[in-house]
Amino acid sequence: MGKNIEVGCKSLRAAQDQGAELALMPENVGFLGPGKEMLQQATVEPSHPALSAFCEMSAKTGMWTLIGSLAVLDASGSLVNRSFLVNGTGSIVARYDKIHMFDVDLPGGEQYRESDRYKPGAAACLASTPWATIGLTVCYDIRFPHLYRRLAQRGAQVFTVPSAFTRPTGVAHWHVLLRARAIENGCYVLAPAQCGIHYGKRATYGHSLIVDPWGEIMEDAGQDPGLIVAELDLTKVISARNSLPSLHHDRSFAM
Repeated sequence: MGKNIEVGCKSLRAAQDQGAELALMPENVGFLGPGKEMLQQATVEPSHPALSAFCEMSAKTGMWTLIGSLAVLDASGSLVNRSFLVNGTGSIVARYDKIHMFDVDLPGGEQYRESDRYKPGAAACLASTPWATIGLTVCYDIRFPHLYRRLAQRGAQVFTVPSAFTRPTGVAHWHVLLRARAIENGCYVLAPAQCGIHYGKRATYGHSLIVDPWGEIMEDAGQDPGLIVAELDLTKVISARNSLPSLHHDRSFAM
């Protein structure tokens, strides 16, 4: 975890040097390993070294930071995959526990059972910032469009999707899913993503993306570690929703 914290803090400083006011980090930014090791590394919030370090760095830089997610122990002692939004003074202003658990058998033989270790979240999360209202989500959530619909209809202008997408599913679906959520809701989508080989054969797809409300990809970080920066124009959210006001056109129907 120590190396991840070191690299994460350097990346936040680099983002500040490029003029960023909001910096985002990927899912499991503190540590990504087998389920048993994730549990061993997890602590409650007050003693979590990655959370403390990244909050401190937000205070030093004056940037808001989305700590993509960390494995933490909740008040009941259960392991949760929690995303944090931290303001420029280092205070946590929003928490979101990943709702949808990644329980899949992939064609190449990879198996994942996130629900074996993690307690799923039970509440969506909207957060107010100086620039926009943000809907917090994590990784596998992207496959559940009704979550994003509700967030948008409740005021979200930006979605955050920190991820550790597997390489097979990333190649097939990553770009199209993120673009679809942007198009359907007229929202910016900010998706910082893990990349590389982590343990055993576990490989993540990378390609951190910034997608505009019309579904156009503004920045793509590719498959290597790096930093992408973009300026968001919230008038584009208004324009997209005025052009295609589908958020107001939902209808009930029988089956």
